[in-house]
Amino acid sequence: MTTVELDEHGAAVSVQLSDEVGRALAAARIVEAAPDPYRSGAWRLRAKGKVGAVTLKAAGREPVILRIAPKVPVRRLFFLIGYTADPRIHRDGEVDVAEHEEIVPALAQGFERALERALRQGVLQGYRHTEEASPVVRGRVRQADQVNRHHGRAFPVEIAYDDYGTDIAENRLLRGAVERLLPLDRVPGDVRRRLRHHRARLLDAEPLGRVRELPRWRPSRLNHRYLAALRLAETILRGASVEHGTGAASVDGYLIDTHKIFEDFVCVALREALARYGGRTALQDRGVYLDDAGNISMRPDLVWYGEGETPRAVVDAKYKAEKPQGFPDADLYQMLAYCTALGLQDGHLVYARGYEPTVTHRVRHSGIRIHQHALNLDRPPGELLAEITALARTMTGRTSRATAGIAASTDTGDVVVRRNPREA
Repeated sequence: MTTVELDEHGAAVSVQLSDEVGRALAAARIVEAAPDPYRSGAWRLRAKGKVGAVTLKAAGREPVILRIAPKVPVRRLFFLIGYTADPRIHRDGEVDVAEHEEIVPALAQGFERALERALRQGVLQGYRHTEEASPVVRGRVRQADQVNRHHGRAFPVEIAYDDYGTDIAENRLLRGAVERLLPLDRVPGDVRRRLRHHRARLLDAEPLGRVRELPRWRPSRLNHRYLAALRLAETILRGASVEHGTGAASVDGYLIDTHKIFEDFVCVALREALARYGGRTALQDRGVYLDDAGNISMRPDLVWYGEGETPRAVVDAKYKAEKPQGFPDADLYQMLAYCTALGLQDGHLVYARGYEPTVTHRVRHSGIRIHQHALNLDRPPGELLAEITALARTMTGRTSRATAGIAASTDTGDVVVRRNPREA
């Protein structure tokens, strides 16, 4: 068995692989995969926005295990997930995964512990609204559907009713996440046993199967103890459960999208930090249009509205800059469109820090300033949240440029570039 280790957004690695396995990797779009022009029988692999582990099998050849490690420590990644689930809980030890350096075992252990806490007081019960065709009358008859679907026949009857029990959206999500984790090879044996025990308690909840949309639920005081487990369950179920076959090769495994995790964290953390300044924060705002007719819709990650629903700030989070020598220009064009549509003079792009400095661009003939910030994710939670708080204060205009760490500026015509002296 061959094991290939890759780092997320790391340098490309040349690996001896059969053509069947290499083509399967390229087709599944797990990593960037292309034949190595300088080595016969080798493929160049580069991991991008997904982390986890997959197994590749080709007929007559030994399996290949591909593991992709995140560019930030696993414990930090789980802090991002946990804070997004409940900002009031942001301690490192809330989801203790320090003994694991791989995503799949850490995710399985973290979810099992959150699930155990959620079910400690028993399985949650509630009402589930059901609409179905039935041979007996129960609840309310949906007369319009009865006429349209059965054309005067008395049976079956189109009915709607609310049923009280454990077969509710929350328990369906938890059971679905358990069943997604159990078949994975990298789940530790003791964790697997406890997950089976939890699944037995959730058997009355309907299996999810292969659904495009997850069951909808709303946070409330009744399901508050489920909250952390539910957010992890959604992360697990939205992860890429890879099952791909191309000819004589197959790919099977589990990956999660770190881009989505980072973007969700930035939006939630900024929403919490901006709450002290009043106004309203909209995440993934659907009410932004580029044209007057409202035909070209846009969805910025975060828009902060002040009094009278006036836009005050716009933010877009980007996990990784694609250009090796700095921030990608396409992000600037996108933010320029947001600022133009919202009538704002300042727009903010937030990246996970690599080697990029903090930069401000002033757009020609418009006066719009686009600020590119970089967060250092490999920091203790308190320091990372303090950095978010400082960013929120800057967005509101309550921090002077001197206190924001901008000590020097170079004015070059219509573009102003300012760098944090610590990054220079």
